Amino acid sequence: MPLSPLEHDRRHGELDQVIRAYAGQPADDTPDTPSEALTAYLRHTWHTRPWALATAEVQLREYARNPPGRLRLRLGEFYAIPDVGLPEADIQQWLSCLADHIGRSVENGEAPPPATPVTHWEWHARFPELAQILGGWFSQDMPDEFDDHDAAVDDYVTGTHPQLVARLVGEVSELLALDLDESDAALAVAELGMEVDPPARYSPGAWLALVAERLQSPRADRGPGAAR
Repeated sequence: MPLSPLEHDRRHGELDQVIRAYAGQPADDTPDTPSEALTAYLRHTWHTRPWALATAEVQLREYARNPPGRLRLRLGEFYAIPDVGLPEADIQQWLSCLADHIGRSVENGEAPPPATPVTHWEWHARFPELAQILGGWFSQDMPDEFDDHDAAVDDYVTGTHPQLVARLVGEVSELLALDLDESDAALAVAELGMEVDPPARYSPGAWLALVAERLQSPRADRGPGAAR
C-alpha cells in the first residue's frame, strides 16, 4: 500500500523538498559545483530551517544507497523521484552528489548569503503568503470575478486569518527591501502567480506598497473600496 503521510515525511519529507527545488531548473550539479537549484535550496533552508539540512543529507544518501526494489515498486511503498531530466541510471549518483554538497555545507558552515530568489521554488518558499494572494486572487480570471484590485484584496482579507494578513504585510516589506527595479519587480510578481497588471498608474512595487499600507491601517480609517 502507498506510504502514509507520516511515513512519507519521516523517510522522504526533506528529500522531497530538495527535489521540489529543481522544478523548472536543470539538475546540472557537479562534484565541485552545486546547481543553481541546490544553491537556492541551501540559501533558503540555511536562513529558515538550518536543522533540516542534516535530515536532507541523510535522506538523500539513504535513497541513493537503497532505491526502491521491485516489491516496493509493485506495492507503491516508495517515493517516486520526479523527472529531473537525467537518465534513470544517473539518479543515484546525482542524489549522492547532492548529499555531498549539503554535508559539506553543514560541516563547513558555508551558508549562501541572502540574495534575491533565483528560482521559482525559492520565490514561493520565501514569499508563501504573497504567492497565495497573487496566485489565488490575481490570476487571469480576476477581472471576471472582481470589480477591481481593491475588491480582490477585500475578498482575500475577508476570508483570511488576521495573522496571515499580517504575514503578508511582512512579506511585502521584505520583497520591497530587495530594491528591485521595475522590470525585475514585474518578473517577481509573475513568478509568484500574478497574471494581471497592477492598477493603472502603479508599478508592481508601488501597488504592493499601497496594499501593505492599507492592510496596516485601522479598519475605520480605510476609505470606500480600500483593501480591508
